Amino acid sequence: MNAIRRILPAVIAALILPATTQIRDVPPESVVRVVGHYDNAVGTSDAASQGVITADLVANRPTLRTGELLEFVPGMIVTQHSGDGKANQYFLRGFNLDHGSDFATFVDGMPVNMRTHAHGQGYADLNFLIPELVQRIDYKKGTYFAGEGDFASAGTARFRIGDKLPAGLASLSLGSGGYRRALLADSFGAGGGTLLVGVETGRNDGPWDVPEGVRKTNALVRYSRGTADDGWSLTGMAYRNRWTSTDQVPQRAVESGLIGRFGSLDPTDGGTTARTSLAYAMRRREAASLFELDAYLVRSRLDLFSNFTYALANPDGGDQFQQSERRTLAGVNMAQSWAADWGGLAVRNKLGLQVRHDRVDPVGIYTTVARVRTGTVREDRVRETSAGLYVENVVQWRPWLRSVAGLRYDAYAFRVDGGSADAHIASPKLSLIFGPWRRTEFFVNAGRGFHSNDARGITQTTPVTPLVATRGAELGLRTEAVPGLQSSLALWRLDIASELVFVGDAGETAPSRASRRHGIEWNNHYVAAPGVLLDLDVAVSHARYADHDPAGNDIPGSLNRVVSFGVTVERGRWSGGVDVRHFGPRPLVENARVRSASTTLAYARAGYRVASRTRLTLDVFNLFDRKASDIDYYYASRLPGEPAGGGDDTHFHPVEPRAVRLTLQHNF
Repeated sequence: MNAIRRILPAVIAALILPATTQIRDVPPESVVRVVGHYDNAVGTSDAASQGVITADLVANRPTLRTGELLEFVPGMIVTQHSGDGKANQYFLRGFNLDHGSDFATFVDGMPVNMRTHAHGQGYADLNFLIPELVQRIDYKKGTYFAGEGDFASAGTARFRIGDKLPAGLASLSLGSGGYRRALLADSFGAGGGTLLVGVETGRNDGPWDVPEGVRKTNALVRYSRGTADDGWSLTGMAYRNRWTSTDQVPQRAVESGLIGRFGSLDPTDGGTTARTSLAYAMRRREAASLFELDAYLVRSRLDLFSNFTYALANPDGGDQFQQSERRTLAGVNMAQSWAADWGGLAVRNKLGLQVRHDRVDPVGIYTTVARVRTGTVREDRVRETSAGLYVENVVQWRPWLRSVAGLRYDAYAFRVDGGSADAHIASPKLSLIFGPWRRTEFFVNAGRGFHSNDARGITQTTPVTPLVATRGAELGLRTEAVPGLQSSLALWRLDIASELVFVGDAGETAPSRASRRHGIEWNNHYVAAPGVLLDLDVAVSHARYADHDPAGNDIPGSLNRVVSFGVTVERGRWSGGVDVRHFGPRPLVENARVRSASTTLAYARAGYRVASRTRLTLDVFNLFDRKASDIDYYYASRLPGEPAGGGDDTHFHPVEPRAVRLTLQHNF
């Protein structure tokens, strides 16, 4: 790593200096051109499936859980199969992403996905975010972007926290199921810069027969100087949570009357978690270049208690187990962008380096009874280090033709107790952008990506592949031919050399067969009139294992369709909206003989500005009180009194019933 840090500046200088007399200004990547609630105008992206979500949309749409901020990404579905202190369940492009296995998430340059995690590869818990402080969300889908590495095959979301608030903010929310939330945030000048402070606390029992007892606290402090593309910031964040969870339950337990729909078979399931971080970000702009640096240090811990099979392995004490880890995560991202004129062609180049080190000491699985350890299944100490070097070149060949070519190289070192392994992978990328003609542009994208596997599997006697290659391609268009309408269409395909799937009885992800997906996405954002915004997103996908197997070729948990529709209205003192989301049935086993039902939910919001700085908002979740599932699995479990071996069954986690939340917000 020291050698890389010494070499990179020299490499950058060697590439930049010959072109300094021809460099043109580099457009600030952080500048947002707001169009409605999205910045998805023609000319703003390199793919039809790429875009920006603004703080205005985040503020105007209700979310039941923090993780649902990702549902603003078109085609994304966010659910939960356990307590609200745990990472959410994500679905996109025909994936059951579990907790983030092939979707990369970042907050101000800090990776959220956890490698070699106690509960599942790529675990991404967003509960440490304070939604009101999110300035924008940049999203990309596919393997076509040189700056995106591990876990980014299905897509990437980058949350940006603002440096300051337009005004101080205090809010109090009360709702069904003992829901309470308080927030206080403000920014003010200090020492020639800006100090931003935010504190959030939340409590929730939910509709569950065993109260969830969520106790959540978040805090953020940021000091910044300069501007977003020529300045620096230092940010500290802290998060703690504890909860009791009602995990997925077998259908037969509800049908027999053993428990109710919101009942639990182990009232001691749940967990505790904590996360603290310190991050430094710097942007230095000169007349013809931009240097970016992000450095971060994260400490996190998780103790998760689950019982998915009840009495299958241990009829006397039950099958509860603990997944536990203590992690230190550190890294640095740096990139240099510069512009040039190559024989009359406008060119933009970028060279970047991303280094990350995970120290997990320990990560373990333990048998437990009522959260008391009774044995050790395995306990490991993990060191995982990676370095990714990438280069990207953008050429404006004609006024109507632009190319984006990239190459990424990643190297990994895995150390697990006495075992070790190393791996590397190269990922070429290419995009062509045509137009615009009549406010319509066309995209051709292709590239290679990857996801890493759990280091504990890599160092086994029969190891799994350390870095799994993915290959993707996309054809797309984006148009603003109709005044007030932004519409995009994308046809995509993605091949993965080894699928990561959820194993129900183990409660974690594991490598499986190669797979292939393809689909179509149609996204629309329409400003129908001043203060009236309509959104319609439709995604259809087809997912299958690539290699035939007599067991079947369907991928358990893969969604075949997602439809979402939203209306937002602002009229004088009043505002409101309705959002409807639908995700279709999915196979629960490889031969698709067992399938889940579809789920359709509606959220509604009504707001009234009591005074110029005070607003009252009423949110209603599951407006029509639908009885549906957030998640379904199919595996074997054993209930008390059942014969040895138990039985295979659908295990579901119900959506929460109709719930209301009232929020009083005051700006000062």
